[in-house]
Amino acid sequence: MKAYVFPGQGAQFTGMGKDLYENSKLAKEMFEKANEILGFRITDLIFEGTDEDLRQTNVTQPAIFLHSVILAATLGDDFKPDMVAGHSLGEFSALVANRVLSFEDGLKLVSQRAEAMQKACEIEPSTMAAVLGMEDEKVEKICASIDDIVVPANYNTNGQIVISGSMKGIDTAIEKLTEAGAKRAIKLNVGGAFHSPLMEPAREKLAAAIANTVFGKPTCPIYQNVTAKAVTDTEEIKKNLVAQLTAPVRWTQIMKNMIADGATSYTEVGPGKVLQGLIKKIDRKFPVFSA
Repeated sequence: MKAYVFPGQGAQFTGMGKDLYENSKLAKEMFEKANEILGFRITDLIFEGTDEDLRQTNVTQPAIFLHSVILAATLGDDFKPDMVAGHSLGEFSALVANRVLSFEDGLKLVSQRAEAMQKACEIEPSTMAAVLGMEDEKVEKICASIDDIVVPANYNTNGQIVISGSMKGIDTAIEKLTEAGAKRAIKLNVGGAFHSPLMEPAREKLAAAIANTVFGKPTCPIYQNVTAKAVTDTEEIKKNLVAQLTAPVRWTQIMKNMIADGATSYTEVGPGKVLQGLIKKIDRKFPVFSA
């Protein structure tokens, strides 16, 4: 069984998708349609913008979504997933790939999500930190012992977890985690505390947008971030998509569950090879590919 996975924020690079735009009529049409929907030429920023341009949440998220979804579309009949998943933002790409969302609706939701997250970041200064070389349970326990907001946000792979919270909470957590023996605990250059309670204002806005969007029946199961389990029920998909903004991304569990459910290969659809690297840390011999 083929598992297709879609990356999230952080995988972007200037020039991604330019070859698709120049060599595929379908890709060019989809990119131009995106420019219309968004009301600005995002293609200029993706193909020729600076790293700083691409780091803005309201650009980053639609840009990665577009690269992933358009790449999947250009694969044509070669794209036949038995199961899909997406890391954080990538969940929207996965939902377009398995026909739950149309390209247009997926892009509109991603754009609204990005704007809402940007605004939530501006309400209170917050950040994230990567923790390496420590058991998940130990990280959870230390986060829970801190009075300020700090929670596990991304369970990325064995021995790699990202925490999210207030500036003070993250600083305290880094100190405590280092003292407790973490190999590394390092603050990330991100706009705010994604996948934490500080994203509640964004969650409310996204919930309203999702309620007004048509969701279809999936062509294959999606393993969602919130539960890490295969989901095919449309209402459950919507509920999990809303919850994702304030809940952790259970990527380690998703990869293990896909393998347990019969996945025989793992193809990353989008910029970079981050997700391939994560599964290699779970099972070095598992076949991984770029689309």
